[in-house]
Amino acid sequence: MQTTLRGVGVSHGVAIGEVRHMGTAVLEPPAKQIPAEEAEREQGRARQAVEAVAADLVARGNLAGGEAQHVLEAQAMMAQDPELMADVDRRIAVGSTAERGVYDAFASYRALLAGAGEYLAGRVADLDDVRNRIVARLLGVPMPGVPDSDEPYVLIARDLAPADTALLDPTLVLGFVTEEGGPTSHSAILARALGVPAVVALPGAGELAEGTVIAVDGSTGEIFVEPSAEKRAEMESSAAARKAALLASTGPGATSDGHKVPLLANIGGPADVPAAVAAGAEGVGLFRTEFLFLDDSKQAPSEEKQIAAYRAVLEAFPEGRVVVRVLDAGADKPLDFLTPADEPNPALGVRGLRSLLDHPDVLRTQLTALAKAAEGLPVYLEVMAPMVADRADAKAFADACRAAGLQAKFGAMVEIPSAALRARSVLQEVEFLSLGTNDLAQYTFAADRQVGAVSRLQDPWQPALLDLVAMSADAAKAEGKSCGVCGEAASDPLLACVLTGLGVTSLSMGAASIPYVRSTLAKYTLAQCERAASAARAADSAEEARVAAQAVLSGE
Repeated sequence: MQTTLRGVGVSHGVAIGEVRHMGTAVLEPPAKQIPAEEAEREQGRARQAVEAVAADLVARGNLAGGEAQHVLEAQAMMAQDPELMADVDRRIAVGSTAERGVYDAFASYRALLAGAGEYLAGRVADLDDVRNRIVARLLGVPMPGVPDSDEPYVLIARDLAPADTALLDPTLVLGFVTEEGGPTSHSAILARALGVPAVVALPGAGELAEGTVIAVDGSTGEIFVEPSAEKRAEMESSAAARKAALLASTGPGATSDGHKVPLLANIGGPADVPAAVAAGAEGVGLFRTEFLFLDDSKQAPSEEKQIAAYRAVLEAFPEGRVVVRVLDAGADKPLDFLTPADEPNPALGVRGLRSLLDHPDVLRTQLTALAKAAEGLPVYLEVMAPMVADRADAKAFADACRAAGLQAKFGAMVEIPSAALRARSVLQEVEFLSLGTNDLAQYTFAADRQVGAVSRLQDPWQPALLDLVAMSADAAKAEGKSCGVCGEAASDPLLACVLTGLGVTSLSMGAASIPYVRSTLAKYTLAQCERAASAARAADSAEEARVAAQAVLSGE
């Protein structure tokens, strides 16, 4: 008998197949004591296991490339954390085995992360995965991970570590469903990059029996257990129609009555450019530059290295627009040379622009490298600062850009509610705004983007979040300036129409989402989008907002 479950749809598409569960986590190793003379040998075993796991994560990242590579390299750095390894050595020195020392040290570090504020608490799942891999290697048991199967299947997991998501084979893994996670978790972002349908934050997903046939709608978040023949036919027909529409949709983004809405790509480095170009991106709306700095947490990359990486991206979009976000360090992206090590709550501390203003040499080098990378190229370079709180922040950034001789537009990201509330003030210093809806939602609702239990508050359809978007767009219009969205909200085709109706002037997203947004936007007039936006803002919940907007656009 068909039953319906609902989670949070985070990656478009339909998947129908049998359930396969993620490999079980490593069991807790026994707490036995070792003689003192064995401590050095056990410490060596632990170090070898850590280095092997870190190397494996880096290798997986190199294979995956793009966004996945940056995430996995950050995980490798986590595995090799000096303080964590010192704790492992101490535990082994007083009698723990290598595997027990690793297990207990990671448990202690895990507790610190869980209580260290929103961003770092969101890294707990990544830390657990690193621990499991190290302990599995020490115990000589198979790594936890994606099951072996010769037949395509739908993967079910409590949560998916980046190392697993990055190398999913789309020909075998039709889609995946997790109990934890949210719309902006690492797994969700990587699923969109892979083009794999995915649903997260589904309570009880682990109770679905192995081999059960389910149908996953990655757009609506619906899961149909043992779907009827009629339901399967309906979903397959809908998926086929959507695919045909995507293939037929080409050219610049626009509403059906010709209102232009440039569709841009979010990228993490040169490796992401080919997919963006293939999807028809009109430029880059968010070039995350952290990938260059995560290679070595001890020092910033040289100006020459930065110039080469930036120019590779700029050359790919002649006559196009490329919006570069300067380094956003801190919180979940700590760097030894830049961010404080003892902040009680890094997500609310010295992060983003605050870190750069405390280290003006790092900011100056990056801005100078961008200026040199753009020399002689017919590209429209725009540079923006992360975590701008007020006009003073915006002025400090604009002044730094001018001092570096940067011939580009200067902008501010709206990720802190204060920047949306005082957008007209911020716009006295910069030439454009870019809404980072992931962090804006997180800070508006005090809801960690990695925690499934609060995923409803991370839903970009929340009317309060739409109010802040409207406020920012209205301010930009009043000042004769632009206001784009570069958060994951732009990847939802229906919400893209609403954002357009709110007055947003461009939309930036993962490359895989661009065709979906382009084809959906082309179905409606600007007036319809504006009416849908008004209906969504008048609602009292995210679900009501989504339903109200859909009703307007479908003519109900």
